[in-house]
Amino acid sequence: MVVTRVAASYVQLLYEYLQGEGLEAERLLGPAPSLQEHFVSMPVWQAMLLKVQAIDGRPALGLRIAEKISPRHFGVVGYVALACETLADALLRLERYHASVYDANLAELHVTEHGVCVEWGVSRGKPGALVDETGIASLVQLARDLTGRYWPVREVAFVNPRPADITPYQDFFGGEVRFDQPVTRLVIDAAYLALPVRKVDPAMLADLDRQAQELLNRVSAVPAAVEAWRRALITLIREGRATLANLSAVHHTSPRSLQRRLAEHGMSFQSLLDETRFQLAKSYLLDSSLDLVEMALLLGYSEQSAFTRAFRSWTGVAPAQWRKQQLMQVTQQAA
Repeated sequence: MVVTRVAASYVQLLYEYLQGEGLEAERLLGPAPSLQEHFVSMPVWQAMLLKVQAIDGRPALGLRIAEKISPRHFGVVGYVALACETLADALLRLERYHASVYDANLAELHVTEHGVCVEWGVSRGKPGALVDETGIASLVQLARDLTGRYWPVREVAFVNPRPADITPYQDFFGGEVRFDQPVTRLVIDAAYLALPVRKVDPAMLADLDRQAQELLNRVSAVPAAVEAWRRALITLIREGRATLANLSAVHHTSPRSLQRRLAEHGMSFQSLLDETRFQLAKSYLLDSSLDLVEMALLLGYSEQSAFTRAFRSWTGVAPAQWRKQQLMQVTQQAA
């Protein structure tokens, strides 16, 4: 699996939560991460949360941590959102720069009949209930903080098992809360999208946008070796020869050596194959001349049903539904 990360500025929130509870955060968790390093690995973040949960002992820890979120915990991305004109604008910025704060199962924003739906698939794994609940609650609390008022979400869905008591989740989110779902999902009513952000600053927004884009480019740059593997894998996928042995042969190395090099980049052959297929699938779905059977063959699947199952595991929806959603979004933007 890919070794994913969260921003060090976001991890600071946990230290502040412990201090607010009268506990010595650095004694429990070690020194706070340096903002200069920008990221903390997901395994380290998971271990921190589990340690605090063992000490705290109360349910819904992630919701309590999120209550103290502010734009600074999202770094420059938080300040970009704060400078936007409306909540809708801020959500678009948060999606665009999402990977510079949290790069596990990247966010995808869709316009629906109810408003806006933000989804996180599971192609990079499931970080666990504590990570997911802290992350989604932090995003909701940040969005409320940006508008300076409380508003309920329409729906929240988690991929993790249902806890014994969901009352704290219903109280925090204010809408329908689902568990054991195929994807993590947040739905915000259209009525709230036009809410003004409390510190609109159009003059500063352009400069902050530039800073956020530079940061995203820096932290998400794909190493040259990984890009070379992906390019070779695209050809192998189209030829129906996407195996570790064939990719190794293309790069004149042994399967064991390639596996070791993939691991050095936090990847496995299967995760590289899944991510490459997913990116190809999205580009194919935007081509109206291709039908699903053709796409399945181009992606190296023997049957359309296998492609549909894989795509649903990545996004939570079938390929045809995803294509329809994208078409609807394009049509609304053009109107």
